[in-house]
Amino acid sequence: MTSTWAIALHGGAGAIAARAYQREEEHMAALLDRGAAMLARGESALDVVTAMAAELEACGLHVAGKGAAPNAAGFVELDASLMDGSSRAAGAVAALRGFLSPVRVARGVMEKTPHVLLVGEGAAQFAAKEGFEPVDDPVAYYAPAESGLPNSGTIGAVALDTSGRLAAATSTGGLSGKLPGRVGDTPIIGAGCWADERAAVSCTGVGEYFMRVNAAADVSARIFYAGQSLEQAAAGVIDEVRKLGGLGGLIAVDARGNVTAPFASQGMKRGLANASGLREVKTFQ
Repeated sequence: MTSTWAIALHGGAGAIAARAYQREEEHMAALLDRGAAMLARGESALDVVTAMAAELEACGLHVAGKGAAPNAAGFVELDASLMDGSSRAAGAVAALRGFLSPVRVARGVMEKTPHVLLVGEGAAQFAAKEGFEPVDDPVAYYAPAESGLPNSGTIGAVALDTSGRLAAATSTGGLSGKLPGRVGDTPIIGAGCWADERAAVSCTGVGEYFMRVNAAADVSARIFYAGQSLEQAAAGVIDEVRKLGGLGGLIAVDARGNVTAPFASQGMKRGLANASGLREVKTFQ
């Protein structure tokens, strides 16, 4: 065990300069401090990213969980994933309806089934069977967040713990007015979420572009195959998204405690901290 730890959170890369994000930044700062304290006292990266993502889902400030918007048919369908870098175990749900914390259901998929991804009615049946907390009144509970640009409030968390383990979690309500059954990068392991022995990554933006470059896993691949630093690798991936015409960003930590958060948009709500004294909460450059 070492004294090295690191954490990063995001609330979406669709922030616009014309809007203030004081509430979002204040909430993220408090959550960042809580996550940092959990890591400093030796809690696991997987437990920390699960807790952080669940809080971001519940706060209603982002287009995820409580803040998600309905699809074209009027239903809220949610996607989430998480991954444990030390074992590469992963769990995900897509087009999930009717449960408070998709990321906790995704962890249930990882821990209680031999599968990685459950979708739609199958995901809902699993969540109900395992006793995950339902949304009793969807009309009253969901209140679409005004995050800035439409369709851009995905949340995520990445962490390195003092045992050297990395983990990542991502959750979203997806595109407002999307076709029923549409799934973006968030629940796709390798595209919207990734963790291994080198890096943990959570992405945000227009998911179709992140799937086309396999964004999250490519950060680690660039470190491994090209010998790039975390910052170089993450920036290179976002540049590939930009070249395709997409917008978005990502947060990433590596096994040395480095943290980075590049984005190709006006802003990205984010919080970064590590054991070396980094503590940063901001939306714009």
